[in-house]
Amino acid sequence: MNFYNAFQTRTGIETHFLKATRDLLETGSTIPFLARYRKERTGGMDEIMLEDFRDSLALELKFEERKSAIIKSLEELGVFDSKLKSEVELCLTLVELEDFYLPYKPKRKTKASMAREKGLQALADQLYSQVLMDVFNRAKDFLNKEVKNVEEALQGARDIIAERISEDKLVRELVREEYKRFAVLSSKVKKSKEEEGIKFQDYFDFHQQLSRIPSHRFLAILRGNDQGFLRISASPNEEKLLYQLKRMIIKGEDQASQQVEEALQDSYKRLLHPSIETEVINAAKIEADEAAVKIFASNLQQLLMGAPLGEKRILAVDPGFRSGCKLVCLDEQGKLLHNETIYPHPPQNQEKQSMAKLSSLIEVYKIDAVAIGNGTAGRETEQLIQRMRLPANLKVFVVSENGASVYSASAIARKEFPEFDVTVRGAVSIGRRLQDPLAELVKIDPKSVGVGQYQHDVEQNLLSSRLDDVVTRCVNQVGVNLNTSSAALLRYVAGLGPSLAESIVDFRNHNGAFKNREDLLQVPRLGKKAFEQAAGFLRIVDGDELLDNSSVHPESYPIVQSMAEFLNIQVRDLIGNSELIKQIDAKKFVKASIGLPTITDILKELEKPGKDPRKRSGIVEFDRSVRKISDLKEGMILPGIVTNITAFGAFVDVGVKQDGLVHVSQIADRFIKDPMEVLSLHQEVKVKVMSVDEARKRIAFSLKGVK
Repeated sequence: MNFYNAFQTRTGIETHFLKATRDLLETGSTIPFLARYRKERTGGMDEIMLEDFRDSLALELKFEERKSAIIKSLEELGVFDSKLKSEVELCLTLVELEDFYLPYKPKRKTKASMAREKGLQALADQLYSQVLMDVFNRAKDFLNKEVKNVEEALQGARDIIAERISEDKLVRELVREEYKRFAVLSSKVKKSKEEEGIKFQDYFDFHQQLSRIPSHRFLAILRGNDQGFLRISASPNEEKLLYQLKRMIIKGEDQASQQVEEALQDSYKRLLHPSIETEVINAAKIEADEAAVKIFASNLQQLLMGAPLGEKRILAVDPGFRSGCKLVCLDEQGKLLHNETIYPHPPQNQEKQSMAKLSSLIEVYKIDAVAIGNGTAGRETEQLIQRMRLPANLKVFVVSENGASVYSASAIARKEFPEFDVTVRGAVSIGRRLQDPLAELVKIDPKSVGVGQYQHDVEQNLLSSRLDDVVTRCVNQVGVNLNTSSAALLRYVAGLGPSLAESIVDFRNHNGAFKNREDLLQVPRLGKKAFEQAAGFLRIVDGDELLDNSSVHPESYPIVQSMAEFLNIQVRDLIGNSELIKQIDAKKFVKASIGLPTITDILKELEKPGKDPRKRSGIVEFDRSVRKISDLKEGMILPGIVTNITAFGAFVDVGVKQDGLVHVSQIADRFIKDPMEVLSLHQEVKVKVMSVDEARKRIAFSLKGVK
């Protein structure tokens, strides 16, 4: 089965669509562009399926590259013939390919190669055939200056046989399958590391079938191993496995068979076990990485697609005790208007002066909403503001600070606010997150936003690639205001990237706002291909062309014009008019270059142009009687918000600075394997306090039976 057939079997997408998609990707088309504007050619694959196709194709190309390298090596060795060519073509996976190549692979000096140099290959072959009657007399024929006695000759022959067994394709398949299905992972604490590695105490004497270990537990064990506290191993029932191997290899009970059996024992312990053990542990690590990255990516997507408050004037507060609360006032576009510091909490306790200052700023800057960071002193600051006489329409929000310190010290923040210190930048970030979480969070490395699981333990290139896909997907689903967006946001628009994003901002700063999408072609180094990919995701409000504030691609503007002419109206009369749009027969506008899926998308967009797919922003009110972890008592029912989701459960903030864990077993009254079956990031929930460990700062919650 070739690559296209395999992918079609897995996804149902027909081969001709897959080939067309490959051509489009190889000629520079981006995944967001293909998902939205080339459905006819891709078979309607969405972003996630297109990412899967791209990654699968990359693996296939690496596989073909490795196959070519092996063929070249075999040709250089002078052994490549039609038989080996057929065997290579039968290899469908990298594991099969490497197993095939192993006997021919150039090696460093081994026991077997040294035995061959001593002239013992023929003896090994005769022993392995297991028809040799007098082993010891036959071994005497191989004595020489380097082989001084019969035992040395037999030992060398056994070394050759051991290597031969370890390189046998069928043997490796049997051993590998046994390890995959039945290997038990064991971990032991290293000598004298008990105190230093106490956080890995659960794994000091741990045993579990490798195939059944949850990804988070496996990654924790590997971390303990990598940090030098644990020693790990993996193996199946060796007695059973060796019995199976003997049945496969040993033919009798004579002297030759006894020599082969001894070689088999050595082959397993010295060659097969270390090789396959490493292989299955690495494979399990890859699976665990995939599971952890999938959770991180899902959480990140929910975070980025969090509800924006929109273009409102914000008073943002970065709370603190001794250092005070940093205040910033932002206009509707997030521009910094004012900043200062108040000291309402201990040790200064300037509560009245602080409340007066807050009231003044709210009035002077016509503030619509207050954003309070959820870090140190966040709860106390929220309660202080709630006690004030606030305007009736003023809303108070608590905003996650995760990653704000990373942003405030970054090059992006220094460029935005060169004259202000990190405290001001951090407060600005908190306020802007309320206005538009997506636009602000793209400025931070996704790994720093606090919604991951073992993100430092997984393969970092995989993590970065998947998270970058998530950010790109979210940015293009929402769309970007061409005249107000930062370079950090524009860089994720399909077809742009960091360099063109900076060029767009520089062009905008020197020439003023873009009047239409076509003006993009005046930006230095932004060519027709980049324009094709990016234009549909960029919005221009109040520009020369009404459709520029929609996801209708400029290449489809003539189609919209034809629709308006069909109804004998202007395009402006068609936009947003559901009754008129319903009168349009989509099939009448299908062309060779534009199919029904695209026409249908155009009509949906015309009905609700520029619709933001994100939900509206809401307010979570915590229990005012609970302010710190010592206020929690078993049995309490409290409102909270889900802040992170992992494979083993979800973390919930109830306003006491320390998030509590709802273990997966406590999420629902029925069995669930994945917390995401029930919960989502930022979901409002009510939880029951199960236990509180104040010393270790651990809180256990339950959702069972809570209404």
